[in-house]
Amino acid sequence: MVKQVALYGVVGGVLIALLKLIEYKHFVNEYPSEIYGGLIAIIFTVLGIYFGLRWTRAREVVVIREVPVRMDGPFVLDAGKLKEVGLTAREHEILALIAQGMSNREIGEKLFVSENTVKTHSSRLFEKMQVNRRVQAVQKGKELGLIP
Repeated sequence: MVKQVALYGVVGGVLIALLKLIEYKHFVNEYPSEIYGGLIAIIFTVLGIYFGLRWTRAREVVVIREVPVRMDGPFVLDAGKLKEVGLTAREHEILALIAQGMSNREIGEKLFVSENTVKTHSSRLFEKMQVNRRVQAVQKGKELGLIP
């Protein structure tokens, strides 16, 4: 980057020197000096936009997070953690259905309750688990051993 800036500085200096040389021989008589200033302003504007876009370009960042997976056999509910968190049977059931990727409407149809009831149970579930989103609830439920 420093090499490029130095290169453009040298090229700019050479151009200015060349313009000064030509100025005395030919262009002074035909064109006013404002045209030279305008040309230099246009050149530096184009270079400024080019470098601004190039240097402020967003760089791609890849985030990799490992999620532990239990391979020790079939899922066993950790009843102690369930009691510690304070989830009711219905909230635990809704957590399991959320983990399966079901929407509130699908959960309501499966459990024969209204969508608003599912939302109420979900919000209480989120409060008890101290999370804000469905994905966080599922992740924490898996960490605590409440869902497979």
